[in-house]
Amino acid sequence: MKDILRRVDNAQAKINALRPFSNEMNQQIKEYFRIGLTYSSNALEGNSLTISETKVVIEDGLTIAGKPLREHYEATGHSDAFDYMYTLVTGNTITEEDIKKLHALFYYRIKEEDAGKYRKVQSIITGSQYPLPKPDALPAMLEKFIKDLPCLKKDNHPVVYAAKLHKEFVFIHPFVDGNGRVARLLMNTALMQAGYIIAIIPPLKRAEYISALEKAHKNDADFIKLIASSVYETQNDLLRMVNGKN
Repeated sequence: MKDILRRVDNAQAKINALRPFSNEMNQQIKEYFRIGLTYSSNALEGNSLTISETKVVIEDGLTIAGKPLREHYEATGHSDAFDYMYTLVTGNTITEEDIKKLHALFYYRIKEEDAGKYRKVQSIITGSQYPLPKPDALPAMLEKFIKDLPCLKKDNHPVVYAAKLHKEFVFIHPFVDGNGRVARLLMNTALMQAGYIIAIIPPLKRAEYISALEKAHKNDADFIKLIASSVYETQNDLLRMVNGKN
């Protein structure tokens, strides 16, 4: 664990040495990661749009023949939520309203009545041996989740904090759908608030990601390492972009 965090911090030092970026570069970075995160986060949940199709849907507003309308809504909704995530970067907190807003922006095209609202029904995660909380327990659990964030942040490396935040949110699973995508948006909000680059988890690592999350109920070391490795890979993408531009 120390080795990957050391590599992350070394890469972060290189990024910081290149800052501040120009407004043009910052905009290019934002749009590059908008497509990358939207594609990867949706693909982890089974969305079949390719990265180039995701780009066309978001940037050109076109539909892809043969692809379900819901998959288009997931792309445009995630893009909207990504924009809201960016508005949170200059802060140092995450609120319950932020969580609801991220979900509402992602989900309102899919099922407006459930967007930004906690589930009223019991849910299960297929393949998991751990039951999800009952609906009536969710408000108190989210309140505690938010209340615990400052201590979690204070006691951990920023990347570890972001990974643990992601893990704890997924275990609560407050919405009928979209919990994984909101968890990754929250994780990346925490990373960016700390000055780090976002973590993009490649769809090829879907099985590893799901397995690590399941094991994290007892030991989250593998999950934290996966997130740290994802941060490191994204940092290298950014360094290649910026150095290439220079």
